[in-house]
Amino acid sequence: MAGEGTRVDWVDTAKGLCIIFVVMVHAVLGVELAAGQQGWMHHVVSWARPFRMPDFFLISGLFLSLTIDRPWGRYLDRKLVHFAYFYVLWLVIQFAFKAPGMAMEDGASGALTNFLVSFVQPFGTLWFIYVLPLFFLFTRLVRRLPVWLVLVWAAVLEVLPIHTGWLVFDEFCARFVYFYAGYALAPWIFALADKVRARPGAALSLLGVWAVANGLLVFAQTPAPLFHFVAHEVGQSGGIGGLAELPLFSLVLGFLGACAVVSVGTLLSRLPVMRWLTWLGAHSIVVYLAFFLPMATSRAVFLKLGIIKDIGTIGLLVTFIGVLGPVVLYALVQWSGYGRWLFERPRWASIEHNRAKAERPIAAE
Repeated sequence: MAGEGTRVDWVDTAKGLCIIFVVMVHAVLGVELAAGQQGWMHHVVSWARPFRMPDFFLISGLFLSLTIDRPWGRYLDRKLVHFAYFYVLWLVIQFAFKAPGMAMEDGASGALTNFLVSFVQPFGTLWFIYVLPLFFLFTRLVRRLPVWLVLVWAAVLEVLPIHTGWLVFDEFCARFVYFYAGYALAPWIFALADKVRARPGAALSLLGVWAVANGLLVFAQTPAPLFHFVAHEVGQSGGIGGLAELPLFSLVLGFLGACAVVSVGTLLSRLPVMRWLTWLGAHSIVVYLAFFLPMATSRAVFLKLGIIKDIGTIGLLVTFIGVLGPVVLYALVQWSGYGRWLFERPRWASIEHNRAKAERPIAAE
């Protein structure tokens, strides 16, 4: 495993794949909702659904063992305050664009209520960076417990049909097992990457089998007697009521898919032509935070102009623009030096910085 502060190419490449899939689901489903019809990209979204978020959470936990025993102040600063800053900042930015429409529908008080509720019920596309610090915090609290016990408990939570309507709780139950596995099983995951690197031909063969099996289970409809187990998933992020959405099936496919993304990331990281994907993964938070605006804008433009009639093609183009837009914005920020606070946490928003400043002798001011 790499030391703290270093980057691992295949990890960043895998994260690059993850962020593209995340943008894709919002872009494609948003286009289809606005157009009132589905396109061929809907099948891609459905195929990727079993592993789209499990792989992101598993990779997010890979390096936690390097920092989990830090002093509480520093840990909270890096794992909680860091994400809280970006959540609040981009909540305000997203809300600035959406509030006028909310005010027209529900009045100013309704818009304000929606804003305040967003501190309890994550807003729009920002739910990932709301839930992720909770995973960091909870893992710190249970780090002394037997790994097998926490893994089994988390797996049971994933299998149980928990749908309370509170996104934080529901996503915690559905996703924590993958994050914790990334943390607890990191040596095995890095060993998998080493084996893929050593035997790329065998890895490609297994990936082909996995891709077909994943697709068969996604598109095979659940038998009527068991359909109530997946009914809630239909229409949710590409869910179509397939066997892949059944309890246990979803858990197994989530882990298999996460391992597949690790394997693909390992293979692609060896290709110089894919360095852009590695860079994208290293800056995935840039894309995650800012993709909503170019995505929504391009969707409206394509559907309004009507030049492209195929809904699937529009979904693909909106996905591309949703990924490219934040990259262009980031490049402009870096080039101009203005707006770095959009993607880099300023020192005043750091517990460590403020504590050090408070403890500094007056003579040193």
